[in-house]
Amino acid sequence: MNHKLLPCLLAATLAAAALPAAAQSAGEWTLGVGVHNVDPKSNNGTLANGTLPLSIGSSARPSLTVEYFVRDNLGVEVLAAWPFEHDISVKGLGKVGSTKHLPPTVSLQYHFNDKGTVSPVIGAGVNFTTFFGSKTSGPLAGSDLSLASSWGLGLHAGLDFRINERATLRVDARWMNIESSVRVDGQRLGTAKIDPLVYGAAYVMKF
Repeated sequence: MNHKLLPCLLAATLAAAALPAAAQSAGEWTLGVGVHNVDPKSNNGTLANGTLPLSIGSSARPSLTVEYFVRDNLGVEVLAAWPFEHDISVKGLGKVGSTKHLPPTVSLQYHFNDKGTVSPVIGAGVNFTTFFGSKTSGPLAGSDLSLASSWGLGLHAGLDFRINERATLRVDARWMNIESSVRVDGQRLGTAKIDPLVYGAAYVMKF
């Protein structure tokens, strides 16, 4: 996945922000149901004092968002998803394990041109990622693999395509700062620098 997607989407969002704005009313809620892919950056860090380069695979899962508008056009969104699962590989050794994670994210978001055909949205917030269900394979088979939880920044940019007064189709991308300490059999081996681009589409309903 080309990680230039988020800057491009952000640029399109800001350009569309010049369109006339109409209020997304305070007190309203939206619910979004979709599918998103977590695509870690290409360089995921190293283990064992820099001798073992990591590679973490991508994963697509159903996603859910709930947003409450605290002011016109300004909302607080909570992102949730079905657990993502990623293969973990080491250069020269191949696949050495896998892990699952949940990345709940709370963002403050601003919506532009809400009543228009195309409505941009931008946001920023805090991501918490917890890892679980880690398994080992190949050279690490039989070992205990664990990844520590992570707190970090989350950025969001999207475009809503109006279907009717109460529904839109959203395409969006997020960047999340996710770094996790990696342990094998209790010994810290290094840090996994995941920092993924999360992109996808959702059907968003207003209440």
